[in-house]
Amino acid sequence: MIEWFMWVQLGVAVAAGLLCLGLGFAGRVPSDLSNGALALVELLLVVQVVVAIAAPAFGNTPTGNPLEFGIYLFAALLIPPAAIFWALLERSRWSTVVLGVGALSVAVMIYRMFQIWTVQAG
Repeated sequence: MIEWFMWVQLGVAVAAGLLCLGLGFAGRVPSDLSNGALALVELLLVVQVVVAIAAPAFGNTPTGNPLEFGIYLFAALLIPPAAIFWALLERSRWSTVVLGVGALSVAVMIYRMFQIWTVQAG
């Protein structure tokens, strides 16, 4: 996994999370901005799936447990669409807060996946 890509993903996820939390605590309902922020996080996760599939062919394999990496990746892929879906159904300020918490949770998973891929010994 490429370190700069991890930092981009992490930055986008944290920025999206803080944006959504800020909007939620300001009393705003989910908007195109908050949903779009999480959609961008999801897009970067889809790119990560492609990278994770292609990387072993180029000799870049996880140094940690690939099953744990896959579970984190699967969970991270599910959280943004689930949060957006729930926010669109709920349409309250608290659903915007949930979008923010979801994005920050994904940020933690992204960092953990990077550790599994590059830092841990198998």
